[in-house]
Amino acid sequence: MNRLNQTNRAGKDASLHRSIFTVENNMAKVGFIGLGIMGAPMAANLQKGGHKLYLHDIRNPPAELNERGATICTSAEAVANRSEIVIVMVPDTPQVEEVLFGEKGVAKGLAAGKIVVDMSSISPIATKNFAKKINALGCPYLDAPVSGGEVGAKAASLTIMVGGPEEAFNTVKPLFELMGKNITLVGGNGDGQTTKVANQIIVALNIQAVAEALLFASKAGADPARVREALMGGFAASRILEVHGERMVKRTFNPGFRIELHQKDLNLALQGAKSLGVSLPNTAAAQELMNACAANGISGLDHSALCRAIEMMSNHQIAEA
Repeated sequence: MNRLNQTNRAGKDASLHRSIFTVENNMAKVGFIGLGIMGAPMAANLQKGGHKLYLHDIRNPPAELNERGATICTSAEAVANRSEIVIVMVPDTPQVEEVLFGEKGVAKGLAAGKIVVDMSSISPIATKNFAKKINALGCPYLDAPVSGGEVGAKAASLTIMVGGPEEAFNTVKPLFELMGKNITLVGGNGDGQTTKVANQIIVALNIQAVAEALLFASKAGADPARVREALMGGFAASRILEVHGERMVKRTFNPGFRIELHQKDLNLALQGAKSLGVSLPNTAAAQELMNACAANGISGLDHSALCRAIEMMSNHQIAEA
């Protein structure tokens, strides 16, 4: 059985833009760095798809991955050295930079033609710089942030927004298809991250809108659960109302996607808006609500708990715990 077959490539700059591998027979050597709430189930889905995994995390990777045959590596460099495609899934821009270019980072273990895929949600500007550095080593780079939270990661139904060269995208796409359903090559490096920032703006403003609507209804004396049910049949229906509206009513704020991570993403949006000279007033308002949650020590809760900031301002809870 073939794992990844080498192919002969011609052209002066081929190593900068093309992988020397094609995924065949579901047997790729895949490195996965970052095995938290999102990364662990994503890696598990790759493993279920038949791929050989090489793992690294600052904590011990989940035992079940090791038990199913994954190899635990002591550094990101070791992962890159043993893998043909390296996936990174860590919280923020500084962590990605350390994983890629730190003392024992991915860059130290790369050989020309290997592919680096960053599925974290980070700065689009930094992403373009990271891609240039990885390209200089003869390796294609894809930024491929995801949306769908822990539920989507476990169900392999993530939305994956990709920036980078088309040939590398086509090579990695069979892996993406094991982790997600809606997979789009948006454009060049950085465009995937830009799309994710746009996604986070929309999600944050929808969470804020649902929280305000349910709080209004609750304070007016209506049953917020029945209000949500009624709204789900009309033009106001949305996945946020369906999933996070239910969390607000049932007070189930165990993290699928933490406020602190969404807070980070909105910081990227507002920093980008400043550099572009555009105004995002409602994004700024949503970020202030997240800042209020952080100030009250609840930034580790699910981002649906954004409603807590509005509840504290109004001295009223949407529903009793």
